[in-house]
Amino acid sequence: MKKQTLIIASLFVLVLLFVGGSYLYKNANHSVSAEKSAALVRPYAYVLGNPNAKTTIVEFFDPACGTCKSFYPFVKNILKQNPDTLKLVLRYAPFHTDSYYIVAMIEAARLQGKYIEALEVIYKYQDKWASHGTPNIGLIWGFLPEAGIDIDQLKEDLKKPEIDALIKQDISDTKTLGVNATPEFFVNGKPLIKFGKQELEDLIKSEL
Repeated sequence: MKKQTLIIASLFVLVLLFVGGSYLYKNANHSVSAEKSAALVRPYAYVLGNPNAKTTIVEFFDPACGTCKSFYPFVKNILKQNPDTLKLVLRYAPFHTDSYYIVAMIEAARLQGKYIEALEVIYKYQDKWASHGTPNIGLIWGFLPEAGIDIDQLKEDLKKPEIDALIKQDISDTKTLGVNATPEFFVNGKPLIKFGKQELEDLIKSEL
């Protein structure tokens, strides 16, 4: 009888340790280390929302990524609901074939003040130019005028070395931070441990 009681008590302690450990892990500070924090936000990165907001979402995205397209309106809506306290910093992780060139197009459009317009029209027609995992970036040229972009100027701006340098820095930062899939989110330096829209919203709310 004493042996059975001891076994039950031991099992109870193990359960408590497991539950307690899970709780501590879930609530632990998984923030990016101080040495790597500079890789999260660069001065040149495009910012949506209040630049002085206390809560910062950093998203590493790829314009050819279907999940990135799906998350874009979701995150934009959260920004709309928290206009004073939340901002989104957009970073590049061009992992798909030819995404590097598409990212360069977005940055060149930015020089015309058309960053968001370019990004949104590229997402809008993603199913056409990135169909079945075989992107045809030549099609994008036909969609960009819808965003009010001067195509001749865009082609000239694509030659600017600062665009290439910016993208290479973002790629370097993905390696520093261990980003290997898109979209990848950080909220006030904390990575999204379990991926999902609800999980992202919960993490954002915990930092507001």
